[in-house]
Amino acid sequence: MRKAFKTTLALGSLSVAMIAAQSSAFASGGYSPDASSVNQSTHSLWIGAWITAGVVGVITAILILWPVFFHRKKNEEFPRQSQYNVPVEVAYTVIPFIIVAVLFFYTAKAETKITHIDKSPAMHNIHVNAIQWSWQFTYDDAASKPTVTGTPDQTPVLVLPQGEKVRFTLTSNDVVHGFWIPEFMIQMQTLPGVENHLEFTANKIGEFPGRCNILCGRAHSQMLFKVKVVSPSDYKTYINSVKVA
Repeated sequence: MRKAFKTTLALGSLSVAMIAAQSSAFASGGYSPDASSVNQSTHSLWIGAWITAGVVGVITAILILWPVFFHRKKNEEFPRQSQYNVPVEVAYTVIPFIIVAVLFFYTAKAETKITHIDKSPAMHNIHVNAIQWSWQFTYDDAASKPTVTGTPDQTPVLVLPQGEKVRFTLTSNDVVHGFWIPEFMIQMQTLPGVENHLEFTANKIGEFPGRCNILCGRAHSQMLFKVKVVSPSDYKTYINSVKVA
């Protein structure tokens, strides 16, 4: 019995240690908390959801292992049967409801902030059009409205100014696609015949991968793009140098 207890305790301690290490990895080596204005709202929710899942997983594992080790009998007698345990049934109904309600509250709060569109005109406007199987980026804040059109063999580049808010208008030429920039913790669908809108600020200079994350056809895996964040002056120079489509 003592050996079984020590085994259960060791498994629980190992699980907690793994969760702590994983949480630390997410905080430092996973998504950046400040790569964009979206990350500033989403990162804490992401970490909190994983910690919650880890804690629930450890508790569930302990509850499964406990009867295996502590309610196992050596004889062949059939154990006493009980039909109801009202406190337990109430507990495993109320506790998951509270967990889901708390997660829903913080998710809705973050989503409201992320999808908010200011009434005032945006400093920069970019039209993102999804096509099978690539992307078109039209820089509407430039007088000539230059457009960059990619192909599955030639990945297009979406250039963004550092530290300045950009308003995106998202559309699709054909089927449903997903405009996804993993590093910025943002995804929004592009729908045929519908305009979706998104605003965020890229905070870090660098290059980041982007892709469609909704199965959209045979070349879905090639529907990639690259996000390049540059200084505001370099951004202005870039959009004035792009050829008009």
